[in-house]
Amino acid sequence: MKRRIHISFVCFYSLVSYFHSCTAFYLPGLAPVSFCDESSAGEDCQSEIELFVNRLDSVESVLPYEYDVFDFCQDTKERRPSENLGQVLFGERIESSPYKFKFNEDFKCKKVCTKTYKKGARQDMAKLDFLKMGMQLNYQHHWIIDNMPVTWCYDVEDGQKYCNPGFPIGCLVTMDGRAKDACVINSEFNKKNTFYVFNHVDIKITYHSGAAEGWRGARLVAATLEPKSINTDQTNPTCEGPPMEVPVDFDNDVSILYTYSVTFSEDNSIKWASRWDYILVSMPHTNIQWFSIMNSLVIVLFLSGMVAMIMLRTLHKDIARYNQVDQVWVLSSEDAQEESGWKQVHGDVFRPPRKGMLLSVFLGQGTQIFIMTFITLFLACLGFLSPANRGALMTCAVVLWVLLGTPAGYVSARLYKTFGGEKWKTNVLLTALLCPGIVFADFFLMNLILWVEGSSAAIPFGTLVAILALWFGISVPLTFVGAYFGFKKAAIEQPVRTNQIPRQIPEQSFFTKPIPGIVMGGILPFGCIFIQLFFILNSIWSHQMYYMFGFLFLVFIILVITCSEATILLCYFHLCAEDYHWWWRSFLTSGFTAVYLFIYGVHYFFSKLQIVGAASTILYFGYTMIMVLIFFLFTGTIGFFACFWFVNKIYSVVKVD
Repeated sequence: MKRRIHISFVCFYSLVSYFHSCTAFYLPGLAPVSFCDESSAGEDCQSEIELFVNRLDSVESVLPYEYDVFDFCQDTKERRPSENLGQVLFGERIESSPYKFKFNEDFKCKKVCTKTYKKGARQDMAKLDFLKMGMQLNYQHHWIIDNMPVTWCYDVEDGQKYCNPGFPIGCLVTMDGRAKDACVINSEFNKKNTFYVFNHVDIKITYHSGAAEGWRGARLVAATLEPKSINTDQTNPTCEGPPMEVPVDFDNDVSILYTYSVTFSEDNSIKWASRWDYILVSMPHTNIQWFSIMNSLVIVLFLSGMVAMIMLRTLHKDIARYNQVDQVWVLSSEDAQEESGWKQVHGDVFRPPRKGMLLSVFLGQGTQIFIMTFITLFLACLGFLSPANRGALMTCAVVLWVLLGTPAGYVSARLYKTFGGEKWKTNVLLTALLCPGIVFADFFLMNLILWVEGSSAAIPFGTLVAILALWFGISVPLTFVGAYFGFKKAAIEQPVRTNQIPRQIPEQSFFTKPIPGIVMGGILPFGCIFIQLFFILNSIWSHQMYYMFGFLFLVFIILVITCSEATILLCYFHLCAEDYHWWWRSFLTSGFTAVYLFIYGVHYFFSKLQIVGAASTILYFGYTMIMVLIFFLFTGTIGFFACFWFVNKIYSVVKVD
């Protein structure tokens, strides 16, 4: 949960382009900035281009670090733009950099600073060791120009080009001569047991001129760089020479000169509204992703249609037969007894469940999560949660969760009252505190590990206080308001009366027993999300951009349908077997999808990730458990309410004496 998620700009940028041409109206944070030569700069056109640096991260570690933690060149007048809640929770730490340049002014090999490490100096040794650790674990820079990532574009297989929104600190050639990570790009990186630090960058900025279109200045449409390792003359740098080597063993003094070059080029074929496209188009396996998602959707739609058809035909025959038995006395009592099934348990089907308090609390929280997810995905699908507005997705989700305490309290209270519960104070407190408390406790423990490790992802104490204030100051009171109206309303009226004496449940077959049914119930919903899940996990842990929110919203809708149909189908089979304990089973049947999510998370960790270290492993599984709990409540709530509607519907259309 520590990575930024990016969304598709296709529809959104079209909207922005339209606003620009018609009304010059832009959504917050997305108005284009015009740049001019220094001689013609003004209020509406600036010449200074600022390069900001963000936190560094790695695919081999869950611990991101601030730029300042590494011993890089720093800005003399460091500035930090204000960060929203989502950025802080994602561990983003943006600050100004010492790389300064002005629009349309090219230069070559400009010196930034020199870092010298003296042998025997303990502080220098610690700094250099940390830098080596960053290179060994392939930590990546993330630079920003004009609110757009500076990308490193390079050729991959089949002649395609991949643009990475980050570039490495350096690389390592191991003792056996194996070039790791970025060391494969240069044949000169061949000295065994040696680090090569990328101390020079060639920055290329592409702009779209407004001269032919009637607006002043130019707009930046791409920012790329090429990192290089160069051991050049430190007095009069030319940025030519052999690679900058840093031996694994600190036997001699080490001096690293950091330099950069900047070039500008005009390209009026790229519109400002589509300037992210070159990054998104170069995403690896994009075609496979589209094909896999379409294939998954077709399979799930087919299965959903089959389930719906079977349910409608079978139920129609059942209801017609039961009503006919009531009206026409042609069947003997034995035949009627044999043919009945779910109608036989009409006097027990609405008997309140055990642990009704806990079930109602889970359902209240699940409702809150469901509404939050739906609204967030809908806004992301429309493009309102732009990646240019960093942290917007997480901020939106947190704010929505806080404001949706009222539906959580209402649903929990109404169902608890329907179950015949009377401890309303306990119900409200558990709804407001139980599941959020578990998530916060997990999050707090993970934050302690991040704090001990000195990671930038550690949430500051002030932010933790702000989160607690949002929780107890807004969410909890709103939950009480919802619970007040929930308890004030009458209990949900059931279509049939409940008998005083519980009916004995007959011996069940293997497939109608609770555990096999619950285990089978999560397979179909998981089948419709596991492909999307792979790319979502890639965006979180492997720093790949996720931008297909349109598809994700469609998968979300299909997940809701599949959870509902799978739960209804299994619930019907259990009722036909005269097992009327459906309350918890309906919740756990679809909620078991979260167990498959956890199993997939374990498989993903061991098969796809290269994470090393105990701290990173604990963090991965700690954050995975938060996702599993949220998904458990989300899917369980969908299954319960689908089954609740189904049971009420079928028992309201048959005639019961």
